[in-house]
Amino acid sequence: QVQLVESGGGSVQAGGSLRLSCAASQYTSINYCVAWFRQGSGKEREAVATINRDGSTSYSESAKGRFTISQDHTKNTLNLQMNSLKPDDSAMYYCASSTYPGTCSISRPRHLFGYWGQGTQVTVSS
Repeated sequence: QVQLVESGGGSVQAGGSLRLSCAASQYTSINYCVAWFRQGSGKEREAVATINRDGSTSYSESAKGRFTISQDHTKNTLNLQMNSLKPDDSAMYYCASSTYPGTCSISRPRHLFGYWGQGTQVTVSS
């Protein structure tokens, strides 16, 4: 059983930065792909960024150029550096882990991510 715990959310003004972290109880041994999702108020949950065990990454169009996903295998930690934040980035952010084999990208269906954290809230004010 993989346990995921997010941290680092908060309130920031537009143009600011936040760094989210996700601590995993079992990380590199079983997970093929880990990702950050977000869900804004009244919106569907959407993938923001994914990273594979080989370090390859993918981003949503809204995240490209502003967000950076990274992983620290020694600490079993997944990170999301978010720069140039916009009010539209306000959402609950979740980390998720997929044990479905194969390289994953931002288009991997949500149901293939079997493990989820509880989320961390990000609020960006204008």
